[in-house]
Amino acid sequence: MVADILTALLVVAVIGVVAGILLAVASHFFKVEENETVKKVREALPGANCGACGYAGCDSYAEAVANGKAEPNLCIPGSTSVAQQLSEILGVAVETEEPKVAFVTCNGNCDATSNKAIYDGLDGCNSSKMLYGGPATCVFGCIGCGDCAEACPVDAICVYGTLAHVDPRICIGCGKCAKTCAKGIIKMIPKSAKTVVMCSNSEKGAVARKNCKNACIGCKKCQLNCPEKAITVENNFAIIDQDKCNGCGLCVENCPTKCIKTVDFANGRIG
Repeated sequence: MVADILTALLVVAVIGVVAGILLAVASHFFKVEENETVKKVREALPGANCGACGYAGCDSYAEAVANGKAEPNLCIPGSTSVAQQLSEILGVAVETEEPKVAFVTCNGNCDATSNKAIYDGLDGCNSSKMLYGGPATCVFGCIGCGDCAEACPVDAICVYGTLAHVDPRICIGCGKCAKTCAKGIIKMIPKSAKTVVMCSNSEKGAVARKNCKNACIGCKKCQLNCPEKAITVENNFAIIDQDKCNGCGLCVENCPTKCIKTVDFANGRIG
């Protein structure tokens, strides 16, 4: 009886040893050599896996960059720093782009606007928008269901009342919230921007102001007072050319509804 048990154990041990030897030999002859360039590129990436580069994640993007199938300046969260590292790894010149942050171009808070109806349906901004543009009197403003907050990979967005807010100090500029926004009012703007317009209402002044006290009324005072000609009024609301704006603040001073604000995204300050 004991001899049978020992024989069985011996057979199992021999099989284990043989299997181990076969696996070792197989791993030696069939192993895939790791591409060192891919490894270095991957280590340089921030690991957000946000997909802003157009690839499924950092691993896919790293492989594409290392194999020359993707430009090395597509990592938005990594911005200039990552682009420079990839430039050194690949030994090529890389054009860098200015970092951008997401900004909600709406200031239709509870004090400025009201609801024309009570929405009771499927959760989500897209669903709410299908019913008369949403519950708020201003059909151009933020609905506030939080679709953008759910899409944000770094929790940079929160909703106060019915208005979404982006913390520019946390935002990595991936643009997922902008793509998700049902109203298209989340814009990607340069992190160095000094002045912003917190409105997207294209209705005429009287109607816009009736629906939201903070709305741009298209009066053109900002346009007429801008020394750099950085502001134009199109579709009844102001648009700022960030490349021309020097942050002098004259537009802010002259805006009758105070929908134009000064910003300091680096320190998280708006207004």
